[in-house]
Amino acid sequence: MRFHFLTIFPEMIHSYINESILKKATEKKLLSFSVLNIRDYSKDKHRKVDDRPYGGGPGMVMTVQPIIEAVRGLRIENRKNRKIKYILPSPRGKMFTNIVAKKFTKSYSDIVFICGRYEGIDGRVNKILKAEEYSVGDYTVTGGELPALTMTDAIARQIPDVLGKAESVEENRITNGVSFTRPEIFVHKGKKYKVPKVLVEGNHKKIEEWRGK
Repeated sequence: MRFHFLTIFPEMIHSYINESILKKATEKKLLSFSVLNIRDYSKDKHRKVDDRPYGGGPGMVMTVQPIIEAVRGLRIENRKNRKIKYILPSPRGKMFTNIVAKKFTKSYSDIVFICGRYEGIDGRVNKILKAEEYSVGDYTVTGGELPALTMTDAIARQIPDVLGKAESVEENRITNGVSFTRPEIFVHKGKKYKVPKVLVEGNHKKIEEWRGK
C-alpha cells in the first residue's frame, strides 16, 4: 500500500515515517511513502500557497493551483488502474475509526493526504479530486499533518505482516487494556504495588476471563 502526503512541512512527515513500525514495514516493502512539498508547485515567485478568502474573514486559505499541481506531480505508476483515495484531514469530516482503516486496506492501493494549514483549503480542491474529509477527534489542531499520520498509522497496522503477527493487533485480542510485567511487587514511597494475583497463578482460563472483563 502506498501513502502520499502533500504538505508545506515535509519534515514533520519524514520524522515519523522514518521510525519504528512504519520504517520496518517500508524496509520489508509492505508499505511505501512519498512526501511532496506543496510550495514546490506554486507558480508564485515567493512560493506562496495561500491568499485572502473571498467574502472576508480572518486568516488565509490555501489556494487551488499548487495543490492540484502537486497531485499531478505524484509518482503513481499506472495511475488509471490504481485505486486512489484522496483525504483531507478536517475537524468537520467523518469520524475516522478502525472500521474505516480496515476498509481502506481492502479498497484502495494509494491514499493521498492533503494536509491543510491556515484557515483551510479552497473548497474547489474537494470537488476536483472528489476528496473526502475525515476527522480523528472532536477537536482542532493547527494543521493536517498530525491527523494524516494518525490515520496512516491506524491503516498500516491493519495490513498483514506490518506488525509481524496477527495477534499483535490489539483490537483483535480479548483484553481489558491493562498489562503488567516484572517485578511482581514494586515499592513506591513505602507502599507495595502488586501484580493481580490471577496473573501469577498460571490458570490460563482464569487469566483469559480476567482479560475479557
